Amino acid sequence: MKLLGMEKTRYLFKFYYIGAEEYFGSQRQPNYLTIEDCLLTALQEKNYIHEANKSGFEVASRTDKFVSARGATFSFITEKIPIMMEINSALPKNIGVWAYSKVPTDFFSRYNAQFRHYKYITPYPKAILKDNSIVNFKAMKKVCKALEGRHNFKNFSKQGKEKVKNIRDMISTSINIEGNFIIFDFKSRAFLRQQIRRMVAKILEVGFNKISYEEFIDLFDPSKDISYQPADPFGLILWDINYGNNVSFVIDNKSKERRDKYFREQEQKFALKKKLFNFMQHNNIG
Repeated sequence: MKLLGMEKTRYLFKFYYIGAEEYFGSQRQPNYLTIEDCLLTALQEKNYIHEANKSGFEVASRTDKFVSARGATFSFITEKIPIMMEINSALPKNIGVWAYSKVPTDFFSRYNAQFRHYKYITPYPKAILKDNSIVNFKAMKKVCKALEGRHNFKNFSKQGKEKVKNIRDMISTSINIEGNFIIFDFKSRAFLRQQIRRMVAKILEVGFNKISYEEFIDLFDPSKDISYQPADPFGLILWDINYGNNVSFVIDNKSKERRDKYFREQEQKFALKKKLFNFMQHNNIG
């Protein structure tokens, strides 16, 4: 339905999603349900777009299956002023928009981003994390700093058939312990496929004394082909996509409440499961 008197406008949205079992990553692909499919279905159902290939619909970052996001972004051109909760009403609870901004029609949500911020979370018993004889946290911090700056990240990415420029500028990396978790933060304008998960895998190998600092630095040598498994995708979160002062997002309070309510419900659900399995481990029957 065309709304008379409305000009075509491009809007940029912030959205979250949980990398649940039913989604095969964020990017559209034939015969599989993805995050983009859910967004496009909702936008078409609520008459924001009619044909995806004519709407300028564009998601700023692609993530693999089981990866989640808190501050992902997408944009499209529409004649309809966005009503956030209207869009959310057509989305599953584990996906939702929560902020938006009007941008120029030639704006690219992918290429206009100044940097992307990812977090990676991995659990370990607190007793292990506090034992310096098991975990060399100082060495992990050292290799995190070595990742900063311009490097060839070929050996920190999944290589496909197509030729890809493997040079990237890492703005910052950091690592912290919070309770029973190691939390990594990575900021860069762009990342290669599986780059973060592979960096995490090797940082952890340094921390648990499986490889040396020198062996880690060898990974920057593009003449070598070093194969290994990346870290689990469940711990990876696309935390935010930053556009600097060029974009000012308006947060929709009701949409934010919807998001936070869903997060609280899931936290309580899994806290109960955690306690259940904790109880089940103890032989105190009878």
